[in-house]
Amino acid sequence: MALGAGLGVAVREYPLATGPCDYLLFVDRKACGIIEAKPAGKTLSAVADQASRYQHQLPAYLATWGDPLRFDYEATGAETLFSDRLDPAQRSRYLFAFHRPETLHEWLKTASSLRARLTQLPALVTEGLRDCQVEAISALEQSLSDGRPRALVQMTMGAGKTFTAATQAYRLLAHGGAKRILFLVDRNNLGRQTLKEFQAYRPPGTGRLFTELYNVQRLGPAGLDPNASVVISTIQRVYAQLAEEELTEDDEEASGYEVDGGTTKQVAYNAAMPPETFDFVIVDECHRSIYGNWRQVLEYFDAFTIGLTATPSVHTLGYFQKNLVAEYPYERSVIDGVNVPFEVFRIRTEIGERGGRIKAGFSVPRRDRHTRRQRYEELAEDMIYAPNDLDRSVIAPNQIRLILETYRDTLPKELFPGRKEVPKTLIFAKDDHHAEEIVHIAREVFGKGNDFAKKITYSAEDPEARIAEFRNSYHPRIAVTVDMIATGTDIKPVETLIFLRDVRSSLYFEQMKGRGVRTIQTADLKMVTPDADRKERFILIDAVGVTESIKQVAKPLERKRAVSFDKLLEHVASGRNDADLVSSLAGRLAALDKKLTAEDHEEIVKTSGGRTLRQIAATLLDSIDNDKVAEAMPSPVTDKAMEKSSHRMREEALRVLADAPRLRRLLIDLKKQSEVYIDEFSRDRVIRKGYDERGAREVVAKFSDFLEKQQDELIALTILYGKPARLQRLTYNCVDELCRTLAKPPWLLEPVAIWSAYKRLSGGKVSTDPARVLTDIVALVRYALGHYDTLEPLSADVNRRFNLWLGREKKAGREYDPDQTGWLEAIRDHLAANVDLLLRDLQEQPGFVERGGVIAARRIFGDRLNGIIEELPDALVA
Repeated sequence: MALGAGLGVAVREYPLATGPCDYLLFVDRKACGIIEAKPAGKTLSAVADQASRYQHQLPAYLATWGDPLRFDYEATGAETLFSDRLDPAQRSRYLFAFHRPETLHEWLKTASSLRARLTQLPALVTEGLRDCQVEAISALEQSLSDGRPRALVQMTMGAGKTFTAATQAYRLLAHGGAKRILFLVDRNNLGRQTLKEFQAYRPPGTGRLFTELYNVQRLGPAGLDPNASVVISTIQRVYAQLAEEELTEDDEEASGYEVDGGTTKQVAYNAAMPPETFDFVIVDECHRSIYGNWRQVLEYFDAFTIGLTATPSVHTLGYFQKNLVAEYPYERSVIDGVNVPFEVFRIRTEIGERGGRIKAGFSVPRRDRHTRRQRYEELAEDMIYAPNDLDRSVIAPNQIRLILETYRDTLPKELFPGRKEVPKTLIFAKDDHHAEEIVHIAREVFGKGNDFAKKITYSAEDPEARIAEFRNSYHPRIAVTVDMIATGTDIKPVETLIFLRDVRSSLYFEQMKGRGVRTIQTADLKMVTPDADRKERFILIDAVGVTESIKQVAKPLERKRAVSFDKLLEHVASGRNDADLVSSLAGRLAALDKKLTAEDHEEIVKTSGGRTLRQIAATLLDSIDNDKVAEAMPSPVTDKAMEKSSHRMREEALRVLADAPRLRRLLIDLKKQSEVYIDEFSRDRVIRKGYDERGAREVVAKFSDFLEKQQDELIALTILYGKPARLQRLTYNCVDELCRTLAKPPWLLEPVAIWSAYKRLSGGKVSTDPARVLTDIVALVRYALGHYDTLEPLSADVNRRFNLWLGREKKAGREYDPDQTGWLEAIRDHLAANVDLLLRDLQEQPGFVERGGVIAARRIFGDRLNGIIEELPDALVA
């Protein structure tokens, strides 16, 4: 037995007290663990007991790292289990592959385990953290302490998920002894944003930046930096590293929210990135396919997996074993002031709702989508198009123009009364060609120059610079995008979202809406929008029915017989290379080849590195032709050799597409109708415009349900309903309890939102805004119960009652001098904001203290003071 053969040695059939173990593991010449090897198909749950017996009663002559031995593995060749005796609850977990001896050596030298350290993390420093972030970190650390391998944190957009993750990462590195953390993002654009947030983060109590304490790397073609403690990457890049494949940055740019299909990624052991490379994998808002066809990439690593999401799907919850440790929904974030609410403003136009008609005899412009060259065609018969043809086969500039004109004209009147500046506005377009059209029309409608409206898409020049410009500068006022800033990208000054495209994915739609929810400091908002007072809400302008169309919750990933052309190319980029895909793709490329112009063919040759589309299709067909495959093989030709050769030929044939995102994008564009008609003739008109009342009705119905179900539970409601508890008086505490209950699940309502809903449904009868004080809720309850016909702040009602009370006092022969009146008005204002009054308030509240407190009040009112304190709350508030 040559224990000096290497750092790690496995000795077979080593004799121990209870018999020979299958393998005894030595690290640095000392025994540290055992391997129990079983035949494939053998279940391993009971094998751990056998392994445990071998770990005890070790021979005296055996040099060990400790008695009993620390590590045990159970393996069949198909699956491997591992446990560490230093874990608080020694529990076997699945591994992709055995750990390296170097890893075991490092663990042995620490004399502790990561899971043990996770049970001893110091108290969280909550300074600088929001309540929702404290809740998320505390709950997550409890889950980690319990040894649960997967945990999901739901935090709505704008709640600071990345800041939360940075705080958690610091604690795991500094106090948990974690070696390295992988932070997965949806696409490269978000990776760059995440890196900036880590670079700006200062761990509490350190006085230093995170990146001064730990190396943070964005994973790229150069591979893993061995000194990196946090690695930021897309899952595509991680897979490329494991599979040792080339990957361009373009392949990491598109969001995967609407990607469907693709085959499961198969990974193999890679010594340059072994399974123990990361202790934690944080998955930030990755699309559902990460838990489907990318799943094995995640499960390759021997790591805790932490999910961060604003919109969990059933598949996300399933992957994380329903271990949802913290929830912070959008409604609660609005109540907490973390995010702003929104209102939907619907614009319906005749063309948008019913389509259009171009009469025969007109010479109609036709524009090439790719070259934007324009020609004219005289129609021999009427051309009728439907609403869903808009901006696909037909462009109706007058329809786009009318929507933007309607937006322009309603801005100072209905949307942002009194404002003259166009608020920062983000428009969602259907594709790049549509976005280009919108940009030009927006400049024309608003009578502004090129700086006013800009396109921010992947095809735009330096899109990152344009995003920064839109976020931080006065110009542009309007940005038009397709997907690039539809998810994740943080642009706080945005106050208007305009949807000129429909979206069928509910999760994707929620993410797109999230671009407007961010709060922003008034000073920062004024830097880019000078006439804005503050950001209290954002407006979602729906010009296509996106808020009304049926949305799909993500379906289970499945292979489909009929797959669209662009999806086929996505599957190729994902590594799929089965014969069905190759056959289908070859046929579609051959069909496309016949429809293209000479200019299109030249562009393909240029983009593909010299190959024509016909050559690409022919190579694909050859790779699934058994005769061609056999010709390329050495003898003897066996079924196994044929399959291996065919797989290699398919892989080589597809490489021209798999490694060329620009070519794939070009083919997708060419597959679409290359020319669109320009309907310059049809006049459009607005059928209806206005705020959508559905949301307001839902809020009012929810509030009514709350009152009905809580009327006997809350003291304030029993008083306002006039029940036996009416003998009590409203107090600040019972009104505060009412507000706090309203803000909790399942209600998640705030008085300002309820007030806005009533105002939206009143047809102009509710003209005032709330006073934004605690007592707004009293006015709302009385209005909801029908006690009052008008909704106004409680202060207005209190003021009227005060004047009536003064009149009654005068009739009773009690008139008050100016000093007394000043005190009474101060009491009135206090009651309007607090509903009750105590004698000690005269000594403690600033409005009374500045008048001399209770001593001055007694001097002015004498014996009448106690009567006033007793009477006024009933007279003004009851």
